[in-house]
Amino acid sequence: MGKIMWCLSKKEGLSFVEPNQNLANAYLLKSEQALESLRINTIKDWRIATAYYTMYFAVYSLLMKIGVKCEIHSCTLAFAKEFLSAYFTKEEIKFFEDALQARTDTQYYVNREVPDEQYAAMVKRAPEVLVKCKSIILKLNEKKVREIRDALGKEVEKKKLMLS
Repeated sequence: MGKIMWCLSKKEGLSFVEPNQNLANAYLLKSEQALESLRINTIKDWRIATAYYTMYFAVYSLLMKIGVKCEIHSCTLAFAKEFLSAYFTKEEIKFFEDALQARTDTQYYVNREVPDEQYAAMVKRAPEVLVKCKSIILKLNEKKVREIRDALGKEVEKKKLMLS
């Protein structure tokens, strides 16, 4: 939970907003658009970026459904790791984290290479992640959303106690 505490302390980190199905749908659309870009793009660096954003926007749609805002990608993934473990395996979370690193390496550095195996896995798994997130959204009923929000709320309270 150390990463969650750090994310709660950042202005752009984790915070509560109203759960919003419309925003969840909008982020799913952004994910679908990124997937379309992935399909038509031929440049490896841009395919890595669009594969990553296909997955990221799909995961972020879950946060919108739950009512959690986050502008730090690593914090979005930390939230998924801690609060969506009923839906994502540890291997899937590690894959998302590695995809974030691959996207960062190709977008911000000219001397970092993403291994061909990782590149191929990102391209292959991006549409699967989108489908999985759509399925999770259908399973996230009000009771489950409340449970997840309550769990994050406990972390917010711990953070407040630490600061007082």
